[in-house]
Amino acid sequence: MSNTHSIFGFHAITSRLRQNPDSVQEIFLDSTRRDQRVRDLTKLAETQGVRIILCDEKRLVALSGSNFHQGVVANIDITRNHIDIEDVLETLTEPALLLVLDGVQDPHNLGACLRVADAFGAHAVIAPKDRAVGLNATVHKVASGAADVVPYIAVTNLTRTLRELKKQGIWIIGTSADAVTDLGSLKLDGPIAWVFGAEGEGMRRLTRDTCDQLISIPMLGSTESLNVSVSAGICLFETRRQERDKKIRID
Repeated sequence: MSNTHSIFGFHAITSRLRQNPDSVQEIFLDSTRRDQRVRDLTKLAETQGVRIILCDEKRLVALSGSNFHQGVVANIDITRNHIDIEDVLETLTEPALLLVLDGVQDPHNLGACLRVADAFGAHAVIAPKDRAVGLNATVHKVASGAADVVPYIAVTNLTRTLRELKKQGIWIIGTSADAVTDLGSLKLDGPIAWVFGAEGEGMRRLTRDTCDQLISIPMLGSTESLNVSVSAGICLFETRRQERDKKIRID
């Protein structure tokens, strides 16, 4: 398996240059563009010592695998941003808030989940190495920089990882449409890992059985289910809301 992946889009590449410049091997730019956005990116790349290669539209499409590359593609070394869950937990000064995705395979959903995780201060996103999309170029584009600031941890055995988290006092909460307890009646306190299943299929049985608690999100309309990133946003927001309200009561 190659250690080099491509990412594309100005926001994703600018964020990578600022957050993890050593991982950027080279940047390919549309040779016909002379606008301010290109000038700003070129200046940043030169400051970080990253080589710029001018090329045509055909090569950019081939490198990115997309027609929506915005005229810029970068090759990144994925070995330069390896991190594991212990690295994250050891640095926390507050209760852990983790987002666990069991087999999300749509890159747009993963990218949106990373944005949600960043927005609500989740400390990491955890997913299995198999049956999951991973951090490809589309994920980076959709995440709009969140993929470079929220640790994404791919694990070999998700069930084992959840059990290890439980041993460290982290409450594992799974989401399921048929759960008896709904989100509004749940008291959220302390270290929490929210678990969401794949598109359409939900959590695998072993993942579901490993959860400490299963909850449902109250649905008032005709829609039977929500996109995984929307569900994650609701649950992470509710966690932070209860945390804020608790601090207000204490103060």
